[in-house]
Amino acid sequence: MKQPTRRRAARRPAPVTSAPATSGPAATVAICTYDRYDMLARSVARLQQQSLPVDRFEILVVDNTPDPARSAEAAEAYAGVENLRWMHVDKPGLSNARNVASAEARAPIIVYLDDDAFAAPDWLERMLAAYEVLGDGVVGIGGRVLPHFTSPAPDWLGPAMLPYLSVLDLGGEVRPLQPGEWVVGANVSYRVAKLHQAGGFSPALGRIGSGISLMSNDETELAARLEALGGAIGYTPHAVVEHCIDPSRLSQEWMRRRIAWQAVSDFVRAPQETRAEIDTHWHDLKIFLAHQPPHLRTMRALALPQGSAG
Repeated sequence: MKQPTRRRAARRPAPVTSAPATSGPAATVAICTYDRYDMLARSVARLQQQSLPVDRFEILVVDNTPDPARSAEAAEAYAGVENLRWMHVDKPGLSNARNVASAEARAPIIVYLDDDAFAAPDWLERMLAAYEVLGDGVVGIGGRVLPHFTSPAPDWLGPAMLPYLSVLDLGGEVRPLQPGEWVVGANVSYRVAKLHQAGGFSPALGRIGSGISLMSNDETELAARLEALGGAIGYTPHAVVEHCIDPSRLSQEWMRRRIAWQAVSDFVRAPQETRAEIDTHWHDLKIFLAHQPPHLRTMRALALPQGSAG
């Protein structure tokens, strides 16, 4: 992963709790979930411990679980959470769920949090403060995402592979993104009006269902459209979440699938750019594949379990 250019350290964001009271929430925290109610409960519990006063933000759960009765039963557990709303959405797809959330948001800023991401106590306060630091020209901000391993990480999992697990650390400065940098959907926010102006998330990208498809690039493609409209995307290291890494994602089989789906996602997002990049690196790719075992010498094989490739 490309390391950001070092810059003069930005001043630490001032707390936003001293801002004058408003008639509505300052932020909508949107959690899009699919049949992971145990993880969701931990995520919401962390939100209930935020330093930002409860009347300054709302929690919007968008449930994509197919069974509406099961969704309604799960929602009952949150009946006592005063600033939480629950919506069941039949149409599948993470991008669709995120677009529903932005349409229903009651605040000018929407902050997307994965259902398996656990926010630090000052997470939301720091995310909002970053907008004050970076100014009106910034239309979206991503925060730091640290890995939360529930089982020991394997030796082969090096730093270069962590971005495939939605881990993000771009250094200690609040700043705009540099070319070649990106934010991740586990911890990202947008100005709602600008998000709508850009057309929201592309339904052709993003995960669908329980993970059969590992399509990604939804945030990257959206960022490109926001930048084309004159906006900038920023980063803050102070808005921190821990992203729970499921043990099933710590296998070489899953990592091969994830990387192969990344290639598909890159092509869907920008086919002409992807073709040009393939032309540039084709010689190196041929050398790499030539040194692989016979069952791993194609992109198709890299996407399959080792025992299935042939």
